[in-house]
Amino acid sequence: MPNPWTGVGNPYTRQEVRARLQETLDKNKAIICAGAGTGISAKFIEKGGADLLIIYNSGRFRMSGHGSTAGLMAYGDANAVAMEIGEFEVLPVVEEIPVVCGVHGSDPRRRMWHFLGQVKDMGFSGVNNFPTHSIVDGHFRNVLEETGMSFQKEVEMVALASKMDLFSIVYVAKPEEARQMADVGADAVIAHVGTTVGGSIGVRDASCSMDDAVQRTQAIIDAVKVSNSNTFFLAHGGPINTPADVKIILEKTEAHGFVGASSLERMGVEQSLTDLTKRFKALSYK
Repeated sequence: MPNPWTGVGNPYTRQEVRARLQETLDKNKAIICAGAGTGISAKFIEKGGADLLIIYNSGRFRMSGHGSTAGLMAYGDANAVAMEIGEFEVLPVVEEIPVVCGVHGSDPRRRMWHFLGQVKDMGFSGVNNFPTHSIVDGHFRNVLEETGMSFQKEVEMVALASKMDLFSIVYVAKPEEARQMADVGADAVIAHVGTTVGGSIGVRDASCSMDDAVQRTQAIIDAVKVSNSNTFFLAHGGPINTPADVKIILEKTEAHGFVGASSLERMGVEQSLTDLTKRFKALSYK
């Protein structure tokens, strides 16, 4: 049976993206979404069969050799970077995989309805809330909340995106945040359990255990189910890095799939380039 989606191309409506993801689940396959920071990454992640691509500013930092958390810092205009990667690198080279734009919803300089119109006109099929303040905690998080740069701004962005027929796939770190997103109609909720472990710029001591990741992921899923059971549940970050790690999450929680950024893009480049270069350097000069 031919793939009914072949040759359709971007952009997709919200319901078309949902239908594609549901089709994956109907085949008893896990949904695999990937963050891409370069066109070459996007091109070959699509060839590998990923269901969805997410473009956000941390991808550029990650593929420049810096930690993904740089995307949360004041090292550039997050919204402009995501749009630039989409316009000039990813959207021109992918064939038919839906592409989602990472939107910094709490950016006080943006008229969000206007910016989301630009996102849609560019050919993105949806939005993701990144950078997200959901993964910021402590005193600094309290300051953000009290000075108008709150997580609620991200929730409002997703509510607006839903009205504009944009698919939404959102990061949350706590059950109450998950419930807020589900209440405004988020299509897919990602349980973010921390910065990904491993590789040259991943975390070690700053990660949680796999048992903790399982517990936190399921708690977020449970919260979403109360508000909107018609939601796709995904896992991301922390010790959930390899296919074997994702298998554990799929077996021990009700997650439908996984979102990999460092896990797919950075890890794939780091080891393969190292190994390939070593093979070249093993050659002798005669």
